[in-house]
Amino acid sequence: MLKKRLIGVVFASFLTFGAFGQEVVVRVKPPHPVVETRVATPGPGYVWITGYHRWDGAAYAWAPGRWELPPRPHAHWVAHRWAHRHGGYVLVEGHWR
Repeated sequence: MLKKRLIGVVFASFLTFGAFGQEVVVRVKPPHPVVETRVATPGPGYVWITGYHRWDGAAYAWAPGRWELPPRPHAHWVAHRWAHRHGGYVLVEGHWR
């Protein structure tokens, strides 16, 4: 019984990591970014996360910017961007560095 569970957990982890490794290549060039007006900061220490165009499977859709607190001191936000790869465009997710 324990052996079957262990095999199941290993198999599930391979499926999970495999799904994250897939890149969606969009053949249509992303539009220019939308110029946003920032709302007032909700408090000290918040960082503005710039909006970006995301691909919804059929077209680009704008994901608006937002304020966030950094996860740790001295962290800075690296913005989302579209990289030209594999004959199309791939979204490189924004992240804290």
